Amino acid sequence: MGHKGRIVVPLELRRRHGWDEGSTLVFVDDGTTVNVMSADDALAAFRASVASTPSPVDELIAERRAEAEAEKR
Repeated sequence: MGHKGRIVVPLELRRRHGWDEGSTLVFVDDGTTVNVMSADDALAAFRASVASTPSPVDELIAERRAEAEAEKR
């Protein structure tokens, strides 16, 4: 690491991952290791991690519909 906090990524890694000069990289620290990925890959990983999570909006709509049905009775 340079004195300004800059990190040099070896050419082999840049080629393997398709990172070019100016690519935005994300560092993810899980407490024991640090993973480096492109911003696009980080966003895709985040989306995949929350894809199976129920939508709070869908849950609220379902609750309101159930309440409306209960009021009709």
